[in-house]
Parts: sequence; structure tokens; C-alpha cells
Amino acid sequence: MRVPKRYAIILLTFICTSVCYIERIGFSIAYTAAADAIGVNQSSKGLILSTFYYGYVVSQVPGGWAAQYIGGRRVLLLSFVLWSLTCALVPLDANRMYIMVLSRLLVGVAQGFIFPSIHTILAQWVPPHERSRSVSLTTSGMYLGAAGGMLLLPSLVKYAGAQSVFLVEASLGVTWSVMWFRFARDPHRSEHPKAIAAGFGDSMLPVSTLKEKRIPSAGSIRSVGKIPWKRMVFSLPVWAIVVNNFTFHYALYVLMNWLPTYFELGLRLSLQEMGSSKMMPYLNMFIFSNIGGVLADYLITRRIFSVTKTRKLLNTVGFIVAAVALMALPSFRNSKGTVLCSSVSLGFLALGRAGFAVNHMDVAPRYAGIVMGISNTAGTLAGIVGVGLTGRILEAAKTDDVDLSSSESWRAVFFIPDIDYAMDLFGLERRWEPKSSHFRSVLRWAA
Repeated sequence: MRVPKRYAIILLTFICTSVCYIERIGFSIAYTAAADAIGVNQSSKGLILSTFYYGYVVSQVPGGWAAQYIGGRRVLLLSFVLWSLTCALVPLDANRMYIMVLSRLLVGVAQGFIFPSIHTILAQWVPPHERSRSVSLTTSGMYLGAAGGMLLLPSLVKYAGAQSVFLVEASLGVTWSVMWFRFARDPHRSEHPKAIAAGFGDSMLPVSTLKEKRIPSAGSIRSVGKIPWKRMVFSLPVWAIVVNNFTFHYALYVLMNWLPTYFELGLRLSLQEMGSSKMMPYLNMFIFSNIGGVLADYLITRRIFSVTKTRKLLNTVGFIVAAVALMALPSFRNSKGTVLCSSVSLGFLALGRAGFAVNHMDVAPRYAGIVMGISNTAGTLAGIVGVGLTGRILEAAKTDDVDLSSSESWRAVFFIPDIDYAMDLFGLERRWEPKSSHFRSVLRWAA
């Protein structure tokens, strides 16, 4: 049997996101080990860990625009080559702060083009009835990559040094680039684009007068027109996607960047000694992401619920359960309880992603990459705010002699993503109040 080309494209994008998140979680693990070895404070660690997102946020919308006019396939390849070379050439030295900042900015800018390009590619190749599970499979690669990174990279750091993580990541990036260059292509006229040809979602952001554009090297033809920027800015569905993207990524990026520190300092556990349990939160995301995609397509194709109701159902259930689990996390002072809560929280966040992450192609299949760039900008801002703010909270706790192994110093970190905790900080429900005035002032500023 001849395998449809779109399946190969989906598989390659799945591997793409896996490698990207191996890089992200790998840097967090390697830099944390290097920084802790020389006594870098938590605030400085937060700055370095959040620097990636400053570069990442800059290239989101330009990435969507470039994918729209140049082609997602080319933009994706160039971005991968750029960040892979950066990892290969830049030394990991926690003492050289400026080099760390510049390298993370460059990697962030390069990776910022990836997800808008992927959404542009999938909008070209994937028909509407396969959308949910295709996008869910592609994005689940992020979580499988993070799980694999959490399982294997701490041991690599222990036995081969922190720099070895950079070299492994660069090798994976180059290998994927060669595979993409060899096997990926733009759809032919007869295939292109199945999702757009259906006209699904065009009523939300109507298409302007189109003209045909031939891509020189590939010989394929793409229909392009004026991008409705104003309609995007004032579209309530687009804003709903933006808000969901921000809340999703705040929790994800805080856990992804600070969970290794929480295990090491908050629970006094060694990542090397935790075995496979430390990868469970991300493995759970991988499983629940694909469950959400298959379930969404089932509910839609069987006409059990409309597209809108299906998205809202999965989004609501996923986010509510994730919030409850995240609030319960600091109450557990052992590895089993922490892994359980973080696994439930991240798993149901991934389930909720089947609600909002596919909406880019529901609302505007012709402009999926650009809408993804806009919403991912909000998600990246969540990383900048959340990762940096967590460092400030922990440093404030340390300044006021609050032990970082106590639950008090970490409670704010895990409560802030939930709106109920913001109510607590404003005094609407005085369930918990830090004793330190300086620590309390930082938390109120965060709220």
C-alpha cells in the first residue's frame, strides 16, 4: 500500500517538535547543574532560563508571515539549522552570563519560526476530519521529547558533563534537518490544499482577492492574498485562542524550567536517583494529547457535538482538572505525590490543548500560521513572565531566610497559574499568608 504523503509530513513534524523540546528541557537540566555547581543565585538562573522566550516571542508573528509567503517547509528547515549550529558552537559556561544570554536569544529567535511554519504546513496537507488528531500527534512530540530528555539527560550530565547535552541536541537537530530536506515537499496542485479547499473556517476570517504565486524551486503554486490583520486583531475567537495559549504555557513553562530545581532543592531529591519517575509528567502529556485529538475527531465526525462544543468541552475539562492538581502539588512532600500531581496537571493541560490548539485551522485555515504566531506570542510572554517571576519569588524567599525545601517557598509558584490563588493574594480568601513581609510583597506584586 502506498502511504499518503501527508502522513510522512505529520510524522516528520512530530519528530521535529520532539527534538525541539529535548533541546529546551536539556538546556534547563544542563544549565541548572552547571549553575548550582558554582552557586548562581535563583534570580540569575530565572533570567537565563527566561531569556530563550524573549527571542522566541520576537519571531512568532514574523514566522507566520514568512511561512505564508516563503513557504513553511523552507522556513522550518532554516530555523532548525540555525538553532542546531548555535548549540554546537556555543560553550555552556554559567560564569559567562552574556554569552549565555546571547545564545539563548538566538536559539529562541530560531525556534520561534517553527510552530507557525508547522501550522502552515499542516493547513496545506491535512483535511478537516483529520485535523484534531494530526495536530495533537504533532504537538505531542513536544511532551515525548521532554519525557525522554528528563529520563536520559541527567545521567548524561553526570557522566559526560553539561556540554555534552549541547552536542547531543545539535546532532539531533542536524539529523532531522537532513531528513526534512530529503523527504519533505510542498503539495502538488492536485493535492493542495485539502484543508483550504474545504473552506472550513473561512467565514471567521474571510479571504481577500487571491492571486496565484509560483514557488520557484518547487514549482508548486500557492494562492496568496492580503492578510486581514485588522480582522485578526478584533476577532473574539482569535482572542479566545490567545488567552488559552497564555494560560496553558504559563503552567507548562514554569513546570518545564523549574521542576528540576524543585526536585533538587524543594524535595532534596537527585534527578539521577529518581529513575524513570521523573519523566512521567511529560509522558502523561504525550498520552493525553493524543487521546484528546482522537476523541475530538470522533465527537466531530460522528456529529455527537459540533466543532465549537467539542473544542470548549475538552478545553474546559482539561484546564479545570489541571488547575486543581497544580494547586495540590506543594502539599505533597515526597516524590510520588509530586510526580502524581504534576502528571495529572500536565496530562489534562495536554487534553485541553485539543480544544484550543487546533482552533487556528478552524478559524482561519488560510492564515493558520499567522494566527498561530499571534497566539504563540501570548504563550511565549507567559514563559517570560512565569519563568522569570518564579526566580524572583524563590530569591525573595531565600533573602527572607525562607528555606527553599519548605512548602511555603514553593506554594506561590504553583498557585499563581490558578486564578483562585490570585484571589487569595488580594485578600478575598485568606487561606494562606506568608510570614515574611518582603516575600509577601513580591507575591502581591506578582498577583
